[in-house]
Amino acid sequence: MLLLYINLILVYSFIVKYSSILKYILNSLSYGVLLAIALLFLVPDFRINTPFISSLLKTKHQNEAPLSYAKAVSVAGPAVVNIYSNDISQDSRFSRQKLNTTKLGSGVIMLADGYILTNYHVVQDADLIVVVLQSGQQYPAQLIGIDSLTDLAVLKVDADNLPVIPQKQEMVSLVGDIVLAIGNPLNLGQTVTQGIVSGTGRNGLSTTSYLEFLQMDAAINEGNSGGALVNTNGQLVAINSRKFTQTDPQVNIQGIFFAVPYQLANKVMKKIITHGRVVRGWLGITSSAVNDVKGFIVTKIIADSPADIGGLAVNDLVTKIDNITITSITQALDIIAETKPGTVLTFLVYRNKQEQLINITIGEFQ
Repeated sequence: MLLLYINLILVYSFIVKYSSILKYILNSLSYGVLLAIALLFLVPDFRINTPFISSLLKTKHQNEAPLSYAKAVSVAGPAVVNIYSNDISQDSRFSRQKLNTTKLGSGVIMLADGYILTNYHVVQDADLIVVVLQSGQQYPAQLIGIDSLTDLAVLKVDADNLPVIPQKQEMVSLVGDIVLAIGNPLNLGQTVTQGIVSGTGRNGLSTTSYLEFLQMDAAINEGNSGGALVNTNGQLVAINSRKFTQTDPQVNIQGIFFAVPYQLANKVMKKIITHGRVVRGWLGITSSAVNDVKGFIVTKIIADSPADIGGLAVNDLVTKIDNITITSITQALDIIAETKPGTVLTFLVYRNKQEQLINITIGEFQ
């Protein structure tokens, strides 16, 4: 026991005496290891080509899978269908001969019981519409209704348990989002093109121009119309519509394509399924914005319109509709468009520097 005690004292004395030397040695070893690691990464020729060293030096990205959108296409693709619409007309030169013109397009299965969204121009004036699934199954389709303002149409096929496109009810697109356009361009079969959202569109029913739709640079060709625009999760972002057209043939335009945003397309589809058409509210005015003031100025009133009958006047400043503060003209138009005709809305207006409440019965847009 005494001997053990003496040995411990000797070890302790050695550590105390040579602690600075030990510290120096340990620091040197640490710096040496760090320098060796740095040289191995910065100067590859210094590396020893052994399996052990190679495994230690493998970088993380070497084990990562390549970037792919295959999963998004696999979940969305089965719900994108080919649409063939036939226009059968009589040839005026040969009264007994009929001409058969086939239009090509795409569509998106929105509900498992057979409701399909596509573009109106794909099925316009069609006498016969055929839907072909990616599985090869073919169905004759019934045209439920159309909305020319958004260039949308709803079809119905007699089938159940169809593959449905993934949908997110609160879907909002941002400029820069990666998107994939799925359709049947030039009847080549299902094809995918990739791009980004270049500009966002409005989701309100007052939309009257495709220039207000979602803009992207994923290529759209003949046959893509009515197909799906999805995100990298395969969720429906929009219904592909058309490419930008210019009256001047000398102007070479590339990478400008449009699609109907999901929220707007979904609203239109539900209204068509319910009413057979899209019913929009109507006020009957033209208006302009006011700098630094929330609301809009009434600049013109159509005779015998709901605004005229209700008592609005030119130069009225409208700041609220049914207690909703108006932040833009488009917001106000959307409120009116999405109001059921026959509904009474209360307008808060300023006229001759005085505040007034005016009740107006909203009409139906024709």
